[in-house]
Formats: sequence, C-alpha cells, structure tokens
Amino acid sequence: MASLVRPLVEPHCGDLDVTWFTSTEEAMAIAPHAEIGWFDMYDKDKMAEIIAAATNLKWLNSIYAGVEHFPLEQLKSQNTLLTNGAGLNSAPIAEFAIMMMLSAAKRMDLIVDSQRKNEWLEHPPGTTEIADSKALIIGYGGIGQQISKQLSGFDVDITAVRRTASDDPNVIGLDAWRERLGEFDWVFVSAPATSDTQKMLGEKEFAAMKTSAWLINVARGSLVDQEALVDALNNKTIGGAALDVTDPEPLPKDHPLWDAPNCMITMHKSGNAQTRMFERAAARFVENLKRYRAGKDMIAVADFDRGY
Repeated sequence: MASLVRPLVEPHCGDLDVTWFTSTEEAMAIAPHAEIGWFDMYDKDKMAEIIAAATNLKWLNSIYAGVEHFPLEQLKSQNTLLTNGAGLNSAPIAEFAIMMMLSAAKRMDLIVDSQRKNEWLEHPPGTTEIADSKALIIGYGGIGQQISKQLSGFDVDITAVRRTASDDPNVIGLDAWRERLGEFDWVFVSAPATSDTQKMLGEKEFAAMKTSAWLINVARGSLVDQEALVDALNNKTIGGAALDVTDPEPLPKDHPLWDAPNCMITMHKSGNAQTRMFERAAARFVENLKRYRAGKDMIAVADFDRGY
C-alpha cells in the first residue's frame, strides 16, 4: 500500500518525522514509537498484533471501514483517535450491490451457466422487473445511502433502517424493520458488524420475508445466521440470496452454502472492485492530518463504544 499512497501523502508531511515500512517486521519495529500510525495490511491478524504494539499512538488511520479486527479496548484506554475508511468505497460497493440485484432479477447467473454449456435459452430464466419493487436497506451509513441514491434511478420504493428513526417516513429505526419484512422484494444489508448486529437476520426474519424476496449482503457475513440462510434457500422460504460476504472467509469448499439453490456468492469483491480507493484514502489522510495538527474535528472518527 505504501507504494500507492506515498507519492500522494509525502509532499504534505512537511516537517513530520515520517518512516515508511515495506514489511511486517519493519512495521513492528516502528509501531511502539509512533504517534500517528497507518498500518493497514491484508493480514488482519498481523495488523492487529502490530497495532497492539503501538502503545504511544495518538492517532490511528485506516482504509478499512470495519474496525472489528482492531484492539478497540486497548486503543480506547490509550485515548487513541481512530479514523476509519467509512465512505471511501461507498459508491463502488453500492454499484456492486445494484449489480447483484439486477443479476438476481434477470438471473444472469443462469444465463452465464447456459453460455458455458453452449446452450441457447428459449426463455429468460429471470423475469423480475425492478421498477415499482420495494427495497429495505438495513444500515443507512455511507454505503446504504449510496445504495438508496443509485436505486432511485430504477424507480424502486426505498425504506432505510438506521439506529434512530427520522422525520423522513422512509427512514425507520431499529425497532421497526422486522415487523415490515414482508413488504419488501429486496433486503439489502449494509450495517456495521458489532455485537448488536451479529446474526440479526435468522430463521424468524427469513420466515417473515416474501417467498420471492432476495437478500443482498454487502456488509459482513456475521450479520446473517448462515445455517438458517442455507435452510431458507433449500426450503424456498425466500427467493434467493446474493452474498458478497460469508462467515468464514474464504468459505470452505465443502460448505453447503456453495450449492444452495438461488444463491450467488461474489467472494467479498465489492470493496476491491474499484480503481481510485487509494487516491481517496490519501486525500482524506492529508485533510485529516491538517485537522489533527490544528486540533480540529476529523473525518470518519470511529466510535469505540458502538464498534464502528
């Protein structure tokens, strides 16, 4: 990552004493002495280990929107400020979610299967029309708002869920969405992974959904009771599921979710299906650096108590 953001960040570091690392060993050596840290790595366990060693951090920056893999209690006790990647990839993740919905509506997965078999289909495998359908978006942060914005172009009736309801009748609170599940053709999940949201969709929720409704999850696999979802798909309790995320990841090759009917798995690629994330991340870091040095409020500060 350093090779991608360094040219964009370094000119703005001024008189700061900056050390760039190219290996986990170098990062571990730097961590205990750092005031400001940006230790993003693909190996989340190693990253957490390095951050745990950074006992003098005043500000930790990350491109990751989910912070469940960070040592949050330690960072909180150290009074470390954590800025995360919330919103950096909202638009491309939302685009991915819309792609999943369209693929489910027209069953693009079955069309591709037929192409691979050199079979010319006589009838379309999917005939669902998007216009005038109803969508529920569970989690109305940056990603959820982008999904709503992009759905509006398809004339979809949208209801969004966030922690507290608002004056907008189409934005409801956490206590209201379950009783309305039967209204929706599409249930999008874009909420953060916390102890409160773990397995928030399970057997009861699937039973309450329309038998034709599709679940579209671009959040975290932990928000869905996966065993209950496999049962719901096998029993045709719901219409189908389009999952960018699973629990665990990677999904074991022998997991029954792979072969569940009407299930599309996109292997957590929504956040990487973009070309400008590091540009956005670098620009945000530079802006936050200015604010940090000036003692001003910073962008995308994580709430340790809420876990996002």
